[in-house]
Amino acid sequence: METFTQITINIIKNIPKGKVATYGQIALLAGNPHNARQVARILHSMSKNHNLPWHRVINAQGKISLPKNSGYDEQKSLLENEGVSFDLHDRVDFECFGWED
Repeated sequence: METFTQITINIIKNIPKGKVATYGQIALLAGNPHNARQVARILHSMSKNHNLPWHRVINAQGKISLPKNSGYDEQKSLLENEGVSFDLHDRVDFECFGWED
């Protein structure tokens, strides 16, 4: 049986360009809906080693969780380059850009 970490990595790798998923959505798909923070830790510690599309994971409010001047601008730019747009409050519309596995 795969571990939560392995399953989470595989789920994140499958988020297509131009789509976003939430930390909680990934945790639910990985089998533990209460592990959204663990998903964030996996992204933080394993994105480079596993070539994860980390920028496609946002919070449940449709916003980027990283602070401005500490990854926020990079994540927003990467998403915009894939065609994801943000509203005036820097939120992503899940109906347009949400990934449904």
